[in-house]
Amino acid sequence: MTKRHVSLPVDAEEGLKAFISGVDNRLSSDEDTCAVVEDVLVDLHGDREAYERWQAGEDVSAAQRVRLQGYDPCNATLESEYYAEKDEDAFKRSKHLQWLWRQFDATPMADNVEFALRFRQMLANHLFDECGDGCRFFKGITFTYGHNISVGDNVVIHDDAHLDDRGRLTIGDRVSISDGVHIYSHDHDIVDQTAVDNYHTTIEDDVRITFDAMVRAGCKVGENSIVGARSVVQSDVPAHHVVVGQPAQSVRIKPGWEDVAEPLDGDHPDGRADRQIEYDLPDDLDQFDEFQRDLDPTSGR
Repeated sequence: MTKRHVSLPVDAEEGLKAFISGVDNRLSSDEDTCAVVEDVLVDLHGDREAYERWQAGEDVSAAQRVRLQGYDPCNATLESEYYAEKDEDAFKRSKHLQWLWRQFDATPMADNVEFALRFRQMLANHLFDECGDGCRFFKGITFTYGHNISVGDNVVIHDDAHLDDRGRLTIGDRVSISDGVHIYSHDHDIVDQTAVDNYHTTIEDDVRITFDAMVRAGCKVGENSIVGARSVVQSDVPAHHVVVGQPAQSVRIKPGWEDVAEPLDGDHPDGRADRQIEYDLPDDLDQFDEFQRDLDPTSGR
């Protein structure tokens, strides 16, 4: 056993439980999510006095006004807000919860591990499509929407991981995702960068993805496998295999699993095409190309 149990002093534990359960109950109620997020962030950032002065119509500086307005997620935009194919109804709520997650991480309380892990588990129960029990989400985790993510039981995701759910992302039970890992569920066309393909990316039970690795959209990382540090997974990872490199290749089967793992003869399997997610764009969508590139190779540019 590599970990030990740590407990907070009684008073701190009571305060922690009261705060988290209070936010949980409000998010579970019919109360407007945007209003709940704004109210919680005002208190977490210690800005209640200034906020009430501003609400009472008293003078505040331009900088104060921008800061106080920023607690309301309706006054902020996220990168994913610009994605044309997003589910508008699902995003309306997930944006507010994602803003609470991100702005909580900007507070000193995000470094109080016992408090922060429980707070993020509570938020994940509301934000993700599914979230199991006993999960540990550390600081700086980002995602596209949140509502296209399913997470199993006893999952650990460490600092600064990015979980892209522009398509769909499923993470099984007892998965360990190390610091700086990026897992993608969308790809861009190599000629027209504005053309996006979405996929269902799957990380199966008992997988360990180590430091700074990347998983390409649509890949399946098989159960009980290991992805080595700074590896780039470009195709499916067979169950019980250890893969390393750029692109990641199997170098061995985990000791003790030789009799149940399928040996890899040749290239890694690639089932990405079967996991592509089709989508339609609204007929009245006002699209724009932020790059304005000339895609005609005969134009002379």
